[in-house]
Amino acid sequence: MAARRALKAVLVDLSGTLHIEDSAVPGAQEALKRLRSTPVTIRFVTNTTKECKRDLLERLTKLGFDIAENEIFTSLTAARNLLEQKQVRPLLMVDDKALPDFTGIATNDPNAVVVGLAPEHFHYEMMNRAFWLILDGAPLIAIHKARYFKKKDGLALGPGPFVAGLEYATDTKATVVGKPEKTFFLEALRGTGCAPEEAVMIGDDCRDDVGGAQNAGMRGILVRTGKYRPADEDKINPAPYLTCENFPEAVEHILEHLL
Repeated sequence: MAARRALKAVLVDLSGTLHIEDSAVPGAQEALKRLRSTPVTIRFVTNTTKECKRDLLERLTKLGFDIAENEIFTSLTAARNLLEQKQVRPLLMVDDKALPDFTGIATNDPNAVVVGLAPEHFHYEMMNRAFWLILDGAPLIAIHKARYFKKKDGLALGPGPFVAGLEYATDTKATVVGKPEKTFFLEALRGTGCAPEEAVMIGDDCRDDVGGAQNAGMRGILVRTGKYRPADEDKINPAPYLTCENFPEAVEHILEHLL
C-alpha cells in the first residue's frame, strides 16, 4: 500500500459534530480556531436539508464559529447542480427553509422528484403524488438517505426511510447526491488542490461521513457525539481510521499526528 501523503485538507461535518441544533459541541469553537492556525484547507460538508446555506451560516455564526459561506458545501448545492445538469423540473420535497437554495429552478409541471428532510411534506397525499410521477418516468433524486439524525430530544427519522418507501413502491432506485456518495466528497474537495489521500473527514455518522469519505480515498475520524451510537464503528469495513470522543479530540489528534 502506498504511503499516505501529507495532510492538506480537513472536511468537517456540521450537525452532530460541531453543533446540535442551537447548541455547540463543548470546545468546538476553540478547536476550530486551533485547526485554522495550521496550513490545512478546511471545508464544511453537510447533508442538512432543514435550512438553506444562508440560514445555516447564520446559525453557526451565532454559535461563535468562524466560517465563511464559500467553505460550506451542502447536499442541497449538489442537488441543485444535478437538477441544472439534467434540466428537469422537480417536485421539491424539502423543508420550506431550504427553498432559497433552489431559487430560479423551475418547478411547474414537475418531471422529477427530489426528496430531502421534509417532515411537513411526508404525508400520504404528497408521497402519492411523488409515487405517480415516478411511475410516469420521473427520476427519483434523494438529497441523501440518512436513516436518522440527532435532535435535542433524541434521534429522529431522516429522509432515508421515505426515499426507500418510494423506491420499494415504484421498483426503482434513487440517485443519491449527498454523503456517502463518492462524487459528493470529490466535489467538496474541488478547488482545494488536494487529492483524497491528502484529506481527512471528521463526522458523527459512521456510514455517511466516515464510510463515504474512506470509500473516496480519505481517512475518516468518527466522533462520539450527535447521532453516534455505541458500536457504530463496527458497521463499516474498513473500520474508521480513528474514533474520538468529540471534535476537539479529533483536532488534537490531527495536530499531534497528521501534520
